[in-house]
Amino acid sequence: MARLKVLTFPDPRLRKVAAPVIKFDKSLEKITSDMLETMYSEDGIGLAATQVDIHMRIIVMDISEARNEPKIFINPEFKILNDKSLLSFIEGCLSVPGVSEEITRPDNIILTWQDINGTIHEDKPSGLLTVCIQHEIDHLEGKLMVDYLSPLKRDRIRKKATK
Repeated sequence: MARLKVLTFPDPRLRKVAAPVIKFDKSLEKITSDMLETMYSEDGIGLAATQVDIHMRIIVMDISEARNEPKIFINPEFKILNDKSLLSFIEGCLSVPGVSEEITRPDNIILTWQDINGTIHEDKPSGLLTVCIQHEIDHLEGKLMVDYLSPLKRDRIRKKATK
């Protein structure tokens, strides 16, 4: 396993849209293993491949208190089941260090993804898992948590990050 470098805002590579994973092989296992090591070493609960300059639709996550329940989502997609059911959560991001902001997201989604072997799964996550999944999928689409903030706040964060 190797620790990867996490890109930080406003790096333009964070805006690149990730491509679907087609090959489920040993290289995919290595990427996910390295991503998990990076996420744990950075004290994160989720990490998208885009954040480590790998532009493939891969997310790793561990929201367990003991940090011993890693999850891997390949080619994740979600559909909003009820856009009136919302959840507000104070979110942070490894790519926007030192910034935590309240963001409101749909709380009622259905998630489809593939595991490391390519098997397709479907689930209806809730709570923190729902928030984290949407946050990380945003990364795969080239979107960052700062995009949910006012232009004034976003500019302040950009100026601080480029100092």
